[in-house]
Amino acid sequence: MKVLLRRMVSYPQSVVQSGRLRIALLNAFRRSPTHRTLFSETGVWEKDYRTETRCKVEQWWHPRIMAQWRKDSLQKDQNREKFYVLSMFPYPSGRLHMGHVRVYTISDVIGHFQRMRGYQVLNPMGWDAFGLPAENAAIERRLDPEDWTKRNIKSMREQLDSLGLCFNWDREVTTCLPDYYKWTQYLFVKLFKAGLAYQKEICSCACVRACVDAFGIQAVVNWDPVDQTVLADEQVDENGRSWRSGALVEQKLLTQWFIKTTRYGKPLLDALSDLPEWYGVKAMQANWIGECTGCYFDFKLKVSGEETDEILSAYSSSPEAVFGAAYLAVLPSHRLLHGSSSVRSVLEKAYQPGRDSLTEVTAVNLFTDHEVPLVISQREAFDGYLDTVVGTPDCSKEHRSVAETLNLTWTNVLKSQEDGTQIVINSDEFSGLTREQAFHSITQKAREQKVGGHLTSAKLRDWLISRQRYWGTPIPVVHCGRCGPVAVPEEDLPVTLPKLPSLTGKGASPLEAAHLWVNCKCPRCDGPAKRETDTMDTFVDSAWYYFRYIDPHNSDRPFERHLADRWMPVDVYIGGKEHAVMHLYYARFLCHFCKDEGLVAHREPFRKLLVQGLIKGQTFRRADGGQYLKKEEIDFTEKEPVALGGGSVEVTWEKMSKSKHNGLDPQEVVRQYGVDTVRLYILYAAPPEQDILWNLKKDALPGVLRWQSRLWQLVSKLRGARQLGDVPDPSSLKKKELAESKKIWNNKNYAIQEVTSHFTEDFLFNAAISRLMGLTNTLTSASVSVVQHSVEFEDALGALIVMTAPMAPHLASELWAGLCRVNNPISTALRHGGDVLSQSWPTVDPEFLETPDFVDISVLINNKACGTVSVPVLLSKDLEQVQKLVMESPLGQKVLKELHIKRAVLSPRTTLINFLVGG
Repeated sequence: MKVLLRRMVSYPQSVVQSGRLRIALLNAFRRSPTHRTLFSETGVWEKDYRTETRCKVEQWWHPRIMAQWRKDSLQKDQNREKFYVLSMFPYPSGRLHMGHVRVYTISDVIGHFQRMRGYQVLNPMGWDAFGLPAENAAIERRLDPEDWTKRNIKSMREQLDSLGLCFNWDREVTTCLPDYYKWTQYLFVKLFKAGLAYQKEICSCACVRACVDAFGIQAVVNWDPVDQTVLADEQVDENGRSWRSGALVEQKLLTQWFIKTTRYGKPLLDALSDLPEWYGVKAMQANWIGECTGCYFDFKLKVSGEETDEILSAYSSSPEAVFGAAYLAVLPSHRLLHGSSSVRSVLEKAYQPGRDSLTEVTAVNLFTDHEVPLVISQREAFDGYLDTVVGTPDCSKEHRSVAETLNLTWTNVLKSQEDGTQIVINSDEFSGLTREQAFHSITQKAREQKVGGHLTSAKLRDWLISRQRYWGTPIPVVHCGRCGPVAVPEEDLPVTLPKLPSLTGKGASPLEAAHLWVNCKCPRCDGPAKRETDTMDTFVDSAWYYFRYIDPHNSDRPFERHLADRWMPVDVYIGGKEHAVMHLYYARFLCHFCKDEGLVAHREPFRKLLVQGLIKGQTFRRADGGQYLKKEEIDFTEKEPVALGGGSVEVTWEKMSKSKHNGLDPQEVVRQYGVDTVRLYILYAAPPEQDILWNLKKDALPGVLRWQSRLWQLVSKLRGARQLGDVPDPSSLKKKELAESKKIWNNKNYAIQEVTSHFTEDFLFNAAISRLMGLTNTLTSASVSVVQHSVEFEDALGALIVMTAPMAPHLASELWAGLCRVNNPISTALRHGGDVLSQSWPTVDPEFLETPDFVDISVLINNKACGTVSVPVLLSKDLEQVQKLVMESPLGQKVLKELHIKRAVLSPRTTLINFLVGG
């Protein structure tokens, strides 16, 4: 205080009379260490960004940001273009992990960014709430899985809110609630009526969970002996183990339901070409589907000339030659040779292991009406995937060999022309067509007759959805002895799960409760029937949830068509790469089906896919036994970590988990560093698709901590310059200062251009932060006169804070408040006021795009810096052009002319080029 009083004599009389000195003295007194305040609350600005300041900033702005988002999300403005950002919804385990924080931070950043660009943003959240983990946890704790799940949802919702994540909670969906799974059942009924949900054979079997009789198909399936349930092929890894429990999967004969996804194989494959690149996921999807060069045909089986009730679908790799079929072949493992099929006994008698066995069963092709014999192949697999194929000798040496060995006859259907092409003969109205023409004509007509013809691959399998458990969506089918399987009428949906009997032992027994629920009347003939006791795989629930978010409270239909047409497809879909095959494939299939049913206009559900890598923690394992150790069980005093009590330790980075003692509680990390710091760390540590090795001692955390402080100091610097000084006068700037202002203007526009591109094109948020750090460096080095008088400095600082806001909303909100209330603002943007997240996203000045502005590129040789070269901004991302300009520059002539350049690497994230040279 004494220092300030002594300085009074140096202030102009006008300043003292205006009262500004009195305010300055009061503010200085309030800034003393014993009076910590927050500017937005008190009007007093703290010079430094301290830990306690960060806490106050986040406590103040958290409820205000959430409230403003809720208010904005309820505004229905049809004039604004939509933007649908979707993150994969979580299973409600009860606790968030760092992977959740990463994916939801990314969706939150994109949501804020797109709203600032003027879009009406949809960023919803819900719960993938059915599934075996909840059922197992409930059994262990003697709880109802519904109560367990709802308790976990409440806990996780609170955790998400504490992180300041702005979701459209008014659109929340929960898959285990009847108002959601009613429409999952509705879509199943649609599939059933379209012939896409099916059973192959009627038999009597025991339901694993309910212990009651049911009807259905029998098929050899993947059985998880630990979780006691069926797994789809996709849920078994390359080592034959369950994707969830890790148990060695067994092959078992059970009654199952399937969805005929193979019918959409070709459309799903072709549609991939219309999508942007999905971080390698498109290639994974294409590989999963396979080359769709064949199709299935339906056959009706006969024994001694008498028709049976067996319909068999067989794959033909050459459908254009189907009129030349010689036989139908099945594997020894085929379901017809097992269970209770009507032809089982005949096939068992004919089967001769080690050789192709001709049987007395024949098969009538429902497309050609031709009858061919059924053969049991000596092979263990057809193409590694199929169990039934059409034998066409004209197209396969192997098929010809089988037919000749068994003395079978067939019709030649291919004839070679003089020009080398082949035409089809002896094939009814298709005779005379080229093979390609016949291929398309025959498959098209088979589709029209609904006897096959849908192009698919030999490796693609139908989707097995049956699960032998209680906690899942009930399959809405009843089994009637007279009518067979009958879909529950739509007006009777949902078929709700039966309430579990009392876990205290009172009331009905589990068997009695199941009996009461299972027995019902057939909706077709009103006779006695039984409900289907299998439930659906949870992937069915998640195959359409993106639709329900659009219209979550609709009680008349799953969603309104006009709303789906407005919001779909999802503009950016964010989630883990582990869902690249199963979930994404199923979701795409169901969207294609909904398009064909007239429910939606778009065939593909997701436009852009953003996959994020894992967050890995450091693990310590005994080298001898492999047991995971806790950090407190490790001696770190030696050069290499060793186990307490002796024994070497293997140090690795693995996916965080409790069992590996390398997990983190996100809330604990937030309490220690703050929400904004955690968000910035996650975004800065690595590009989204790469794994993060969580090490807070490395560069990423110190870097983002320093950056936040420097942003705060920039606002403090401007406020200080305007506190007692003269009114800013841009015309007072000298030539050197004008050049400095021009450099700031260039850097601001370049930053806007780059950051906007990263937010919309490649999602390299780490590169966006690096570019903003670069702009921060430029502003920090600005001279006192430029800070005081340059409109370019003020504009650039405002743009910097606005572009920071989606990633660090609490800090940016406070910085913006302090910036907007600076004395005598000269920037137009600062005079408008308002919260930072309500500002329009900055745009590049048109003059910047018209002039060849330059940027300094750092030149490295074998990772060692040796100088900079100025290149045009518009060429700064072109490796070939940058390398050429550097080589031609005086620096390049000096340091690179005599060197052998093996390779040049242009960084996509920072302005540098690295020349790798050798002898």
